[in-house]
Amino acid sequence: MPALMPGVQQLCLSACDTDPDRHGIVTPGAGLVEPNHYLCVMIDHLFRHLPQWRLTATIGKTVVSSALINRVAKRLGCKIYEVPAGFKWFAEGLGDASLGFAGEESAGASFLRRDGTVWTIDKDGMIAGLLAAEITARTGRDPGVFYQRMIGALGEPIAERVEAPANAAQKAAFGALTRQQIDCRSLAGERVDSIVDSAPGNNAPIGGIKVSTANGWFTARSSGTEDIYKIYAESFRDSAHLAAILAEAQQIVDRAAAPHAQTE
Repeated sequence: MPALMPGVQQLCLSACDTDPDRHGIVTPGAGLVEPNHYLCVMIDHLFRHLPQWRLTATIGKTVVSSALINRVAKRLGCKIYEVPAGFKWFAEGLGDASLGFAGEESAGASFLRRDGTVWTIDKDGMIAGLLAAEITARTGRDPGVFYQRMIGALGEPIAERVEAPANAAQKAAFGALTRQQIDCRSLAGERVDSIVDSAPGNNAPIGGIKVSTANGWFTARSSGTEDIYKIYAESFRDSAHLAAILAEAQQIVDRAAAPHAQTE
């Protein structure tokens, strides 16, 4: 691990869960760095400083990960591979080294070796933590500082997830939603750019739908383990815009699923 630059006294702490396949990064200014935020910092650092694979490797993300990743990728000139929720969807790309980086919103990530060869096909919390230390040691600035610089240039996302009860029939209806059932041309005052029921990267069903605009999006999907459905939403404007996305998302999804769900 590189030594700190002369005069630098930054401290970055990292930890993993007991597996250890997930990471947690704590910095002086930002405290606990949100997983989506740190994914963006990792991607930016790796693809800027690893010329061995930055021009050919692709960035993997899930449909419910921050759209800031897409903005980072566009600035870097890199391709995005967007898949349904679940790290299993990255295994093939990490195994054949076509994915330089893969990350999900729940603090799971992995990436290639420095020479562009495969490291692992599953989440690795330890290398994510070590990378936070490397960023701090090499640059004299912790990941929280780099995130603030990033959003200054690309916009600051705010996100939220809400849950609502759903019985088995309702969950089945949510899981079977198609883009043809979603009748909306605008979302929170913006024109809808896309409505998808399968992931753009591998065309696999996402178990729900995703609606996107220029400055926001929502994804609605049923839980695989609980009697609920979840709505993930993100805005690049403000909290009022995010609240409007969530309110309209619930109305849109309820309206689309209602004719197909039966009460138990």
